[in-house]
Amino acid sequence: MDQIIELDVTAEDAGLRADALLCRRTELSRSRVAALIQEGALRVDGAVEIKPAFKAGTGQHFVLTVPEARPVDIVPQNIPLDILYQDEDIVVVNKPCGMVVHPAAGNEDRTLVNALLYHVHDLSGIGGEMRPGIVHRLDKDTSGLILIAKNDRAHAAMGEQFKQRSMEKHYRAVAYGSFSQEQGLIDAPIARHPVDRKKMAVVPGGKPSQTEWSVLSRLKGATYLDVHLLTGRTHQIRVHMHSVGHPLLGDRIYAPNLKTAVHIPRLMLHAYSLSFDHPTTGERMNLVAPLPERFVTTLDKLS
Repeated sequence: MDQIIELDVTAEDAGLRADALLCRRTELSRSRVAALIQEGALRVDGAVEIKPAFKAGTGQHFVLTVPEARPVDIVPQNIPLDILYQDEDIVVVNKPCGMVVHPAAGNEDRTLVNALLYHVHDLSGIGGEMRPGIVHRLDKDTSGLILIAKNDRAHAAMGEQFKQRSMEKHYRAVAYGSFSQEQGLIDAPIARHPVDRKKMAVVPGGKPSQTEWSVLSRLKGATYLDVHLLTGRTHQIRVHMHSVGHPLLGDRIYAPNLKTAVHIPRLMLHAYSLSFDHPTTGERMNLVAPLPERFVTTLDKLS
């Protein structure tokens, strides 16, 4: 059933863009509101308004029709999932190495989203579709914590925390070689690789990217690190570590010819801990995903 949202513009709201006002007064994300307006779902004093930038005036009556979430063309699949936390707003999963997050060309099924659609039954819809809202992504070969929103309100709230950097993510990583210091900050812009479009690279003029690291222990020909992401660019840790001469062990994309003392069975990168404010209660959530067995076995061999 469609949802009808009605509101009257107050003096405080006057002058706001229609999408900003409706985002403020509802549980919808601004991008979702803007899309609905462009589709003709908003009436202002009875007349259809299709411009998200329309300026609201005191006393105007807004009516927004939000269509019922439609099913997505993704098949739910009974794939085992390690769900570490779940409530009516969010799900936190410990993703295994080798699992793709979203269906895409070459990976149409057996993804995290396929599994979530099977195991999670109270999705209220993201962006008008009955699907889980992936707040942040992990590479196929990176294991660990990933946060999923069940509804638009939670998705918008989590996205804002990610944007404001109040969501804190720490990784465990094993990098080639020995670091001369115990901790440091890599501050280098990242963009699409100028030649190999399947890769990212440190590129002047790219998006600002910052990675903090600290040494947990020194291994044979490698270093075990805690890595704190201050920004969230594609392949950020892998690109930054490679750029300073310490590529991650097991990285088949950025260091395919790296010689190591032992065979490395996987990318040595694990999303270990995640801290954020719950979108409804405001409670600070702190979750940890134990290191996978193959990660621990490799650490032992390098110790």
